[in-house]
Amino acid sequence: MAESVWSYPRPPRVGPTRRRLMIEAGGRTIADTTAAYRVLETSHPPTYYLPPGDVADDLLRPNRRRTMCEFKGKAAYFDLVLPDRTVEMACWCYPDPTPAFADIQDYLCFYPSKVDACFVDGERVAAQEGDFYGGWITSDIEGPFKGAPGTRGW
Repeated sequence: MAESVWSYPRPPRVGPTRRRLMIEAGGRTIADTTAAYRVLETSHPPTYYLPPGDVADDLLRPNRRRTMCEFKGKAAYFDLVLPDRTVEMACWCYPDPTPAFADIQDYLCFYPSKVDACFVDGERVAAQEGDFYGGWITSDIEGPFKGAPGTRGW
């Protein structure tokens, strides 16, 4: 049975996941882990925060952009530098999150739309629409999902 994103909490909840998460870009696997955290928030597909040690951080370059989440704190962004291209703001992290999100401190969360592919337990992820949220859509998640034009005010 699929999880409805409308049953997810607000404020969001963070919890560990042992599902295998993989990210591919530039013809290589840039992340592979079973030690991530999943953040669930009403109307959004899950976002996955990967431990920095399981990400090819030699491909990441800090970006100057910062944003503020009312729940998690200030986010820092990274560009993904590949041999054939640079993907601006491919992922983000919370260097100093609020106490409720301390578990994801410095963990990296990738936009599926900005890499070649993301996988959850071998299933290729569909990206949440829009360029703001970065949720990972799999067959066990059902919407409708926030993110498409006209949904920002939901």
